[in-house]
Amino acid sequence: MVKIFRAKAMLTSQRKQHILAILQRDGQVIAKAVSQELALSEDTIRRDLRELAAEGLLQRVHGGALPASPAVADFASRNHIAADGKARIGRAAAQMIGDGQIAIVDGGTTAVQLTRQLPASLHATIVTHSPSVAVELALHPHVEVILIGGRLFKHSVVTMGTAALAALAHIRADLFFMGVTGVHAQAGLSTGDLEEAHMKRALMQHASETIVLASAEKIGAASAYVIAPLAEASGIITETTIGDAQLAPLRGAGIVITQV
Repeated sequence: MVKIFRAKAMLTSQRKQHILAILQRDGQVIAKAVSQELALSEDTIRRDLRELAAEGLLQRVHGGALPASPAVADFASRNHIAADGKARIGRAAAQMIGDGQIAIVDGGTTAVQLTRQLPASLHATIVTHSPSVAVELALHPHVEVILIGGRLFKHSVVTMGTAALAALAHIRADLFFMGVTGVHAQAGLSTGDLEEAHMKRALMQHASETIVLASAEKIGAASAYVIAPLAEASGIITETTIGDAQLAPLRGAGIVITQV
């Protein structure tokens, strides 16, 4: 009996490695296709996907799975992920803000990089629900800062809740620079917290254009909570390390992609 148990356990392990190999190769896993390939029931494959998702190794979606975003760690940990790329993305985003404009800047480590790159000569208004962004701008000579209050979501160091949403009712911005944990042509723009997804959605609705700030590890990945379909964004700023094949589905949605 012991030997039989170990054999089954090894087969399960091998099956999961096979699923992860497909995910790395194709960028997605279709449960029905894997079940047919391995001559197993879809229930067995779906169970494997559930277990792999619980380990943070993939993100389950209807009919299969997508790569899980590694960008769901806490704020302090994310500071060390793709730091150079985030600085370049922040610099490119900062150059999009012109004198006299009102820009909403999301929370997150890339957003902090954006604020650090704003020229001292810029005369603009920055609206944010991120205390970290507000502090970065405290000494800027010509940028007016509007800090949206509310309950502090410590994971991302941003404010959320009814007070934050109420404050937005009085704001109409030119641009919204949004941070996400996943950008996928079919799964859309996503993040790892439901309330945060609602807040980002509300911020989108109070700006004329939304620019997504996405370092390389977020492209082609998905998180549990959808913010909006990809087509609702105006543009994406990402890294030059992303290949054309990976970006083609995003461009197919009509999104302007800037690589830096």
